[in-house]
Amino acid sequence: MQYFYMRPYPDDPDCSTQQAEADKMNVTTRVIETHDSAKRRTELEQMLETLQTGDEVIVTHLYILADSTRHLIEMLEHMETRGATLWSLREQIRTSERASLSFLETARHLVQLQSDVISMSTRAGLSKAKEQGKQTGRPRKPDENVRRAIAMYQSKNYSLADIREQTGISKSTLYRYLESETIDTDKG
Repeated sequence: MQYFYMRPYPDDPDCSTQQAEADKMNVTTRVIETHDSAKRRTELEQMLETLQTGDEVIVTHLYILADSTRHLIEMLEHMETRGATLWSLREQIRTSERASLSFLETARHLVQLQSDVISMSTRAGLSKAKEQGKQTGRPRKPDENVRRAIAMYQSKNYSLADIREQTGISKSTLYRYLESETIDTDKG
């Protein structure tokens, strides 16, 4: 039996992209988590307990199944003891096919998994912070310091080091504000 395992993540919060893949493959047994939390994956645990010899678990990419390389290894070991296999579509890994991947390909997939884990965790954290009304990103410099730095720069009486020392505004920040000021005056 084929199981198509899905869970929400920032790029597919309602699992619609994953559902479309399952539709294309005509897989009817779908196991869908209702949340994106890595902790309470009850649907995954129930599916793993029902796996039998010859069953195949399909995911759109490894991140859907596992949140770390250690977790991935645990999932693969469990499936192996049950006689089941994994098919990850994006990585084109199908453990039922014994044609082994090169070490380089395997390493690339593990690096991509770790990258996905970090990216999804960061995006989830930013999303949660925005929902709570918190400011995300680098804090803006106080407007008075920026205006003073721009005035010092335009007076041509100060070096960039002087401007930084007196205002705390770095060269790159100053140039960014000068560029946005030019853009704003062009629009007006």
